[in-house]
Amino acid sequence: MEDEANSGEASGPVRYDLVVIGGGPAGYGAALYAGAAGMKVALVERDKVGGTCLHRGCIPAKELLETAAVWRTVGEAAEFGVNVEPPELDFGVSQVRKQRIVDGLETGVKGLLRRRKVTVYEGTGWLCADRCVEVDAGESGMLTLQGDHVLLAAGSVPITLGGFDRDGALIMTSDEVLALDEVPPRVAVIGGGAIGCEFASMLSDLGAEVTVLEYAPQIIPGVDADIAKALSRAFSKRGITVLTGCQVTGHTPASGGGTTVQYTTTARSGGDSEEASLEIDAVVVSVGRRPYPDHLGLDGTEVKLDERGFVVADEKCRTTMAGVYAVGDLINTPQLAHVGFAEAIVAVKDMLGEEPAPVDYGNVPWAIYCHPEVAFAGLTESAAREAGFDVATSKHRFTGNSRAMIVNDTEGLVKIVAERDPDGAAGRVLGVHMMGPWVTEQLGQGYLAVNWEATVSEVAALVQPHPTLSELFGETMLSLTGRGLHG
Repeated sequence: MEDEANSGEASGPVRYDLVVIGGGPAGYGAALYAGAAGMKVALVERDKVGGTCLHRGCIPAKELLETAAVWRTVGEAAEFGVNVEPPELDFGVSQVRKQRIVDGLETGVKGLLRRRKVTVYEGTGWLCADRCVEVDAGESGMLTLQGDHVLLAAGSVPITLGGFDRDGALIMTSDEVLALDEVPPRVAVIGGGAIGCEFASMLSDLGAEVTVLEYAPQIIPGVDADIAKALSRAFSKRGITVLTGCQVTGHTPASGGGTTVQYTTTARSGGDSEEASLEIDAVVVSVGRRPYPDHLGLDGTEVKLDERGFVVADEKCRTTMAGVYAVGDLINTPQLAHVGFAEAIVAVKDMLGEEPAPVDYGNVPWAIYCHPEVAFAGLTESAAREAGFDVATSKHRFTGNSRAMIVNDTEGLVKIVAERDPDGAAGRVLGVHMMGPWVTEQLGQGYLAVNWEATVSEVAALVQPHPTLSELFGETMLSLTGRGLHG
């Protein structure tokens, strides 16, 4: 705990302009932004600054995915005339590297908080009346903070499945997968969303036989159907089995280790369900995350929760209790770190009376770091049609892209969804959906096009550097004008 945090006056609560409960991206983002605006800020964190994203989510997952990418690259080195000994994986070394990166980033965030003069309280904080926050600081005792404003940012935890009690070895959530010291030979990943697909990709690259069991009709719900189909095909080529439209019903552990997962599938024609089973060595439950207001003491306050446990908040992240805000995974918005950052800025601006523009949740960027990567922003083709738009689309594959051929990674495509003008020409860009090499780094111009409501002709006129992967975005856009160069 910072020295200032120990200087509370026994006669009353320590007063702040803003008290933040939760030190993940949304929480520390709010603290940093408020500190930059000159507010006196306290941040209460019961675990580690950086939250799930830094310690049990985004950052460690991407480091292990990069280990998988390096392994994959070395395995393909002979195609470039680089002959190497058969590679060996020491997963423990990767775990050490992962932790070094996480620790370095945590130190960096703490340094930023100090420079913004944010007081960090290590302990469990809960909300009380009059915007007071009680803090159980362990050996340091109980403290009371009072803020002109309070921001709730307690984050989320993995959702578990009934009958699949996690033990960290046979049954795992994302928390345990990221701490593995060796890769199980056969793995069932329950849930084919962004996190499930990342884990399936990583584990497959590192030698596991992987089966993805997804309840929805496609993996990565929210991405355009053409991208989801292409990713399923790419996974299949790599030996990853993808089963959609299936519901897991239970599992039966084997006496010698491993377990048999039971599930039902529904025929695409709408026929009867069929029962099936799968023998595996480990299960990764990746069916989403739930908000985690459990320790916030909200029952005795005016803050309301919805039927799913999310804190009810308006477009400026104001809860039903005056002066109290909620951001990040606590509210029913996309559970993305960058969305949490954006909500933090909206909330602090509102505290300052600056009339912030609400986050446009329908157009936020999504980045999935499986192989091939997936990235998208805006409407899918089907969503655009359901919204009543006359739709024009264009798709181009990386197969003929020179840069993709050079890096030996040609699996994937770019799809643009646009509104068709009354004269029949493609007009405003509604959605950009990508799968392929480094598309998570390429989405930027597509995201800007969607959110600035740019037209196809405006974007197509921009010059794309050659040879680059991003040329395919430009070519796909150009083809919507009716005068594409390469297709």
